[in-house]
Amino acid sequence: MAASKKAVIAAALALVAALAGLSAPAWAQEAPAGQPATAPVVAPAAGLSEASVRYICAAVVVAVALLATGYAVAHVGAAALGAATERPEMLGRSLLFVGLAEGIAIYGILIAIIMLFVIR
Repeated sequence: MAASKKAVIAAALALVAALAGLSAPAWAQEAPAGQPATAPVVAPAAGLSEASVRYICAAVVVAVALLATGYAVAHVGAAALGAATERPEMLGRSLLFVGLAEGIAIYGILIAIIMLFVIR
């Protein structure tokens, strides 16, 4: 089990590193004639528009939020059922924590919506 967790973490880090390399916003250039040298002049990233970077970032946010939700619900749900097996009156309280863990997904989706439609 520990080896599979390490493989998942390594794959996630490789994905983040690849996306960070692809979504580099710009490379610095010298200021054109007539513009002050203090004004930053940037070139667009090769092959990636601003919209495509937004969609990639939103997809990463949702993916990470859903992975975290799945992990949290799996562990909290198992603990909740274990507690309910020993003390059945604890089922209602323990299911509340499962619902709180599912809130992670909602926050991830809200952040992705804000990234896509609100922030310009």
